[in-house]
Parts: sequence; structure tokens; C-alpha cells
Amino acid sequence: MLQAHFFQQSKGVYTTNFPTTPIFPFNYTGTPPNNTMVSNGTKAVVLLLNTSVELVLQDTSILGIESHPLHLHGFNFFVVGQGFGNFDNNKDPPKFNLVDPIDRNIVGVPSGGWVAICFQADNPGVWFMHCHLEVHTSWGLRMAWIVLDGKLPNQKLPPPPSDTPKC
Repeated sequence: MLQAHFFQQSKGVYTTNFPTTPIFPFNYTGTPPNNTMVSNGTKAVVLLLNTSVELVLQDTSILGIESHPLHLHGFNFFVVGQGFGNFDNNKDPPKFNLVDPIDRNIVGVPSGGWVAICFQADNPGVWFMHCHLEVHTSWGLRMAWIVLDGKLPNQKLPPPPSDTPKC
């Protein structure tokens, strides 16, 4: 993906239509629906340099309630909130710790719960986010963030080394 991004040859490698909100909302910690609208593909979210990202990671009961250690490459993030059950966009954000949140690059999404994180997309490139339970990555608990170059020379993704094998 990084090579395809750098050389602007993403066609057939990835798309930039990773959903930024749930496509099919349901009771994530209750009985799962019969059709979870699963699809397969290599999708990414594209961010402008220095975008502030706020993300809620929600555990589901689709294959059983389980904790997921989620890791983000290329950035540290602040863990601003967490809870059990379904995240409530009206009730939970006022309880976020915006004063002294912990700084991490991996966080456990609680079994049957959620965690809220924030980070500044200040590192150009393609960055993998995934569950550290390897089998979960194969099930689709993974995605990529593409952070676009900035205007200044030190805000640009450097070219790959000349001896990098071609994909």
C-alpha cells in the first residue's frame, strides 16, 4: 500500500472508502443480527496532514464478546475514555478525560465495551491499525490510515530506497 500510495498507483491495490461511521448500526453488545454486512477489501481512510482524529473502538458480540488489543503504527494516541456496553454519543463524551489522558500506541478494547482515542495525524504515509491477536487480523480487524503530505519539505513522505523490491 505504501508503495502504491507513494507512486500514486493505488488502482487495484486499495480504495479510500473505509467507512468512518458504522454502515449498519445495531446493538453491538447484544444479540448480533443475522446479516452483519461483512465485505472484503483493502480500504483506507485518507487524512490531511495534522488532522485531529477522534475514534471510538467498539467491541461486538458477533463472534463472542472478547477484549481486543488494538495497535496503531506510526503514532501514539491519547486514551480519553472507555466503558462497558454500547458507546453513547450523547452521554459518554462529557465524561472523557481531556486533562491528562494516558499516551499509548496500543489499547485494549474492553470485552463488551468501548474505548475512545484521539491522535494528531502528523506523520505522512500509510499506517496500519490492527488487533494484536493475529487471527483477528485475518478476520478483518485491521485498516489503514493514509496521511497526505504537507507543503513543507519535512512534511513529505521520503521516497523508498532505490533497492526496495517492487511489489
